[in-house]
Amino acid sequence: MMRIKGPLAKRNQPILNPLDFCPMGRNGVYVMENRIEIAGLTKRLGRFELSIDKLQVPTGFITGFIGENGAGKTTTIKLILDMIRPDGGTISILGHDAQKAGHLAKADLGYVGDDAGYWPSMKLRAIAKMTAPFFPYWDWPFFDRLLDRFHLDAGAKYASLSKGMKKQFELAMALCHHPKLIILDEPTANLDPLVRRDILDLLLEMMEKEECTVFFSTHITSDLDHAADYIAFLHRGRMLLFGDKETLTENHCIVKGPVSLLDGSAEKKFISFQKNSFGFEALCDDPAWARDTFGTEAVYETPDIEQIFIGYTRKDEQ
Repeated sequence: MMRIKGPLAKRNQPILNPLDFCPMGRNGVYVMENRIEIAGLTKRLGRFELSIDKLQVPTGFITGFIGENGAGKTTTIKLILDMIRPDGGTISILGHDAQKAGHLAKADLGYVGDDAGYWPSMKLRAIAKMTAPFFPYWDWPFFDRLLDRFHLDAGAKYASLSKGMKKQFELAMALCHHPKLIILDEPTANLDPLVRRDILDLLLEMMEKEECTVFFSTHITSDLDHAADYIAFLHRGRMLLFGDKETLTENHCIVKGPVSLLDGSAEKKFISFQKNSFGFEALCDDPAWARDTFGTEAVYETPDIEQIFIGYTRKDEQ
């Protein structure tokens, strides 16, 4: 009977149906195929409507969840965590129905959101002592190492921390019980680049050492260029793109050239484009067509995630 291998082997259960599992995750461990599965999800909040036909978060990888402000990222995460109820559809988290049995996943879940809700006058170790009993795999030595890594004083009051230090502490709280799934909702927003890089580096280390999966909501696309394996792009409540990061970037190109190359049919093939006195710049999802059409008169570049994000967002404006 096959078993998952790893530093937390004491938690592993026999795999009864190998067909339900993918070959291996980023760290080379045999694991459940998806940590989150969404199908036919709908939720209306006032004039806003979220509608996600399908979203799967692969086990053992970092999936970046991007979209403009108001796209529905936080609403989706609240639905996954059963903070609000959907109007329709299904959500599975760590193999459990999020609405009917989501509580069974909580011990294996780490979450960092906008507001942790910690009592401002409480000291950091007191917050941890209050939280630890809810997690059977709480690791005090690991907690202390994380605080040392971030240069945080366990005797300091939560209110005395800077915004960046609060996020570092919240991340330590989310990681120190060795979760199988880590959900992050804009964890690096409004933080300085050094703090953001520390947080991303820690997540990458966790991916290498432990059997964890990260679902990372952000609008800071440079963080995803550094860390993400998969990208899910939500736009105005709809899932616009999903795929592994390398394939998404390879299947798009930035085309630059003189305006004289353009005609009406060419412009319709672009996701979006801009013209100025120097020429045009466009995002295209068919690099082969672009090279065949414009030849050596144009310049072609592989876009990063931010360029793809901006290009699709501009499409509606044009």
